[in-house]
Amino acid sequence: MSRTDTLTSADADWSGLRVVVTGLGVSGLAAAAALAERGARVSVLDERDGPEQRDRADLLRVLGADVRLGPQATAGLPDVDGAAPEVVVTSPGWRPTAPALAAAAAAGVPVWGEVELAWRMRPPTGGAPWLTLTGTNGKTTTVRMLTAVLQAAGLRTTAAGNVGTPLLEAVLHPDPYDVIAVELSSFQLHWASSPAPRASACLNVAPDHVDWHGSMEAYVAAKGRVYERTQVACVYNVQDPTTERLVREADVVDGCRAVGFTLDVPDVSMLGVVDDVLADRAFVPERRTSAAELATLADLSPDGAPVPPHTVANALAAAALARAHGVPAAAVRDGLRGFRPDPHRITRVASVAGVDWVDDSKATNPHAADASLAAFGPVVWVAGGLAKGAAFDDLVRHHRDRLRGVVLIGVDREPLRAALRRHAPDVPVVEVDPGETGRVPVPSSAAGRAVMDDAVRAAAAMAQPGDTVLLAPACASMDQFRDYASRGDAFADAVRARVRATHPGAEG
Repeated sequence: MSRTDTLTSADADWSGLRVVVTGLGVSGLAAAAALAERGARVSVLDERDGPEQRDRADLLRVLGADVRLGPQATAGLPDVDGAAPEVVVTSPGWRPTAPALAAAAAAGVPVWGEVELAWRMRPPTGGAPWLTLTGTNGKTTTVRMLTAVLQAAGLRTTAAGNVGTPLLEAVLHPDPYDVIAVELSSFQLHWASSPAPRASACLNVAPDHVDWHGSMEAYVAAKGRVYERTQVACVYNVQDPTTERLVREADVVDGCRAVGFTLDVPDVSMLGVVDDVLADRAFVPERRTSAAELATLADLSPDGAPVPPHTVANALAAAALARAHGVPAAAVRDGLRGFRPDPHRITRVASVAGVDWVDDSKATNPHAADASLAAFGPVVWVAGGLAKGAAFDDLVRHHRDRLRGVVLIGVDREPLRAALRRHAPDVPVVEVDPGETGRVPVPSSAAGRAVMDDAVRAAAAMAQPGDTVLLAPACASMDQFRDYASRGDAFADAVRARVRATHPGAEG
């Protein structure tokens, strides 16, 4: 047994452990600090050498850590105190092919991610149980829904991991949580081998981050790790057979159940929709003959707007995880009723002259855009950006009959342009001149606003009463905007400016 096999709680003997931490972002800082405070000998590597990294390095050096910054710092795996490291703790975006991580693998040095370290640093009594969640799209909305439901049940909780509170911080909080809602990316799951969640879920699986993982098969396998060692319930998407397959293949605790969620009427051991009611046939005593009413579709729409199908699916997944933890049905209803989605996730910006203007800038890949487009009838689609090698043929083919027109933004427009030419040749397409955007690492906000002003003007010319102008780019944003939030803000600002100019006094 190696020494690392004994490190299974915060009270284990971490003193003198030789650790290399790769990356000095939020998770790397938290990991290095926690290890140094427990007496580990820590070396931290980061190829960046800016003011933020230097400030963090100064803090860690006070704790006794050795911090190495700059491109040369990450060229290999350094010794720690003159000997080979016993473990490497890596930050989420570092690829397995990075020199330090490849060297660790070649030398047989275990590599942990922040999730693995956080699990191993739980209190010796076990700490707060984890409800874990992954998926290509919808993770953040669902984990926030779950948090709202848990809070409605009177539980002290937080959203952690890939969103919200750093997971290590949540685990080591001096005022312990009752339960932690954990969002996990495929990067985080790749480096996790010990967590045993109370309940787990995979919302969906579609091509994404294949360049990082090396293949679609490896990406799917990483997503499937969310189910490993689950204790009570593995929650899967009935409409996505891959998630059910991943449950069947997972090594779980004896007695753990498979629980599906569906937009249709639920079968036994499922949550689903009956008329306008979210119903539970999994966590009720007589599930073969009865169901529990959890919420209504109206509870998911405080402004009375139609509820997109993927929002319903997210709510069902959150409800299933909460019910697996013993949350009563009334708390599910209260939590979902009080939940408000984050900005740029199917946010209605304005409704004027019979046209709805909707911001879903968070739809940064084809799978997310597919769910967004499916929520509406006739659409003027504002799309484009950094394609990241994605294919758009299936997306365009699936939705061509609902497209009133398309406004293409972005510098990398050819993949979408070609898909539209092949599968929707009769749909009008207007391309917005990228101007000066895309030529510097972070485009100026003024250039981004100019792009979106032109896009909104073009969309307004095509839209008819009853249409939705939908920003669902299906691409990343960094060619013309700082991030997806800046893109969504620019769209909303342009829409509101147009409404003020053309319909003074109109309600947004």
